[in-house]
Amino acid sequence: MDLFREAIIDHYKHPRHRGNLVDADVRRRETHPFCGDEVAIYLKIEDDIVVDASFEGRGCAISQASASMIMEEIIGMPVTELKEWGKEDVLDLLGIEIGPVRLKCALLPLKALKAGLYGLTEWPD
Repeated sequence: MDLFREAIIDHYKHPRHRGNLVDADVRRRETHPFCGDEVAIYLKIEDDIVVDASFEGRGCAISQASASMIMEEIIGMPVTELKEWGKEDVLDLLGIEIGPVRLKCALLPLKALKAGLYGLTEWPD
């Protein structure tokens, strides 16, 4: 369990794939209205495969680490497979039990990912 906690802290302090992909095919930003966390995801897709992914955001360690871990995991994956991703996939990446209050933080990047993949590409203010 401590290794998973350390991984979350490491991803929060040293996020992977952080930044804007200027030529992204998918861009989606989501916010958590109760705590103010924000995550924007950017995906470059070729032949139904995610060839590059990044995120920007601000918020708690859980939301930002989750975004970093997801971006690291999805590069090279088929879009069709990612559309099937759910809560358990994210929780498996995090590797710790998440309480109900933090669950929405952990799933915020997944919400952005799935909305973007399903064509909800509006860029809300």
